[in-house]
Amino acid sequence: VSLSKLGVSVTSENAKLLVKYLSDVENLNDDDIPLQRSTSKLGWIGADFIPYDTDILFDGDLQFKQLYESIRQQGDYSEWLSHVKELRKRNRMEIKFFLAASFASVLVGLLGALPFIVDLWGETEGGKSVAMMLAASIWANPADSLYIGDFKTTDVQLEVRSDLLNHLPLMLDDSSKVSARIRDNFEGVVYDLCSGKGKSRSNRELGIRKENRWRNAILTNGERPLNSYVTQGGAINRILEVECAEKVFVDPQYTANFLKRNYAGKEFIKVIKELGIDKIHEMQSELQKEIYRHDAMQKQSIALSVVLTADRIATDYIFKDEEYIDLEDAKKMLASQAEVSEHERCYKYLLDKINMNRQRFDSLANIEQWGIINDGYAVMYVQAMKDLCESGGYSYKAFMNWAYKNSILQTDGKNQTKLKKIAGKTVRCVWLLLDEFKDKDGFESLDVAQEELPFK
Repeated sequence: VSLSKLGVSVTSENAKLLVKYLSDVENLNDDDIPLQRSTSKLGWIGADFIPYDTDILFDGDLQFKQLYESIRQQGDYSEWLSHVKELRKRNRMEIKFFLAASFASVLVGLLGALPFIVDLWGETEGGKSVAMMLAASIWANPADSLYIGDFKTTDVQLEVRSDLLNHLPLMLDDSSKVSARIRDNFEGVVYDLCSGKGKSRSNRELGIRKENRWRNAILTNGERPLNSYVTQGGAINRILEVECAEKVFVDPQYTANFLKRNYAGKEFIKVIKELGIDKIHEMQSELQKEIYRHDAMQKQSIALSVVLTADRIATDYIFKDEEYIDLEDAKKMLASQAEVSEHERCYKYLLDKINMNRQRFDSLANIEQWGIINDGYAVMYVQAMKDLCESGGYSYKAFMNWAYKNSILQTDGKNQTKLKKIAGKTVRCVWLLLDEFKDKDGFESLDVAQEELPFK
């Protein structure tokens, strides 16, 4: 009956007869009907790339017909190339990195990497939406609501859209418009998108439905950094943040209108096929060594190396302008392990809370007390510590285990707590070191190489 949407005169009354007729046609002409390969996904299917290689037909969901039809080459490619090269000459990281991230999307699966998010954030009128259109113009029509999506949707719709795009970039405009359903589970959505796999679901027969899968880059923008919506280190580790300063484009209106008339299409795919996966692997490995930082998170380093690989290929074979992304600037995007570690952030959160509420450690203050300050330690009631961790969205048990291993707690040897007499009563408390770089007398420890000292 669903064929009626395509103009076939079928109703619930004659549907069975049509099924029988089609079955008879197939059986009577079995040797004469050619086999036609089809797919409901875009991107790499073996050595072919859909929709540019036409040997495989697209038979995806009709709701994405507009999205599928937007992915093509339009206008004058040489004019598009010339305009983008002029934009790249401005040496703005926002332009270069978003372009490279869009190119990088089709390399993620080839290089065996996991999906990652590149987020462009900054004040309004900075040029974020035009930068998104520029990145989209590599593959498709960047006009509103054709290829570029937004956050006003559900996590299921994002999953289905990602499955369709497969290796092409998922682009979501303006994170401030995020729907309530996504906002309540933002970290879960980030994990799901960057896992490259949808949730397992059963069908009517209680069997397992086909899982949605993808390997691409996710490009987002908004006025706030995307990692400000998440707290867990695993989610932060999957996001590369690019700050958008003022006036990225000299004439953003002209660029937006130009890109709606001229977009590139398949040139980058031709280059990838000519280079071969072995050479691209070699480039990515070399770049990963160049950006290596012992304190940086591995997932971010891999994602950055994929983006830089795409930038090098596009610069050498598409633009031919030597306008590479600066490696030192790129390294600054990598978050340190301390920044990503949930326990490090919990510790800093607790120190801030303690410093902001010193009156709660003064027995003379007429206010709920958290404990006392003693020899460089905040000696806190266990329940006060639990309440603080909960208010910040952190696990008390996990933090205490980490703090114990890292010698941030003073204990009695058997427990993670220690007895202390407060207001005439002996109670078991958490002894939290107030500053990990200072001893109980307030002296700071310096990690300085011996040869750097002015004396010995």
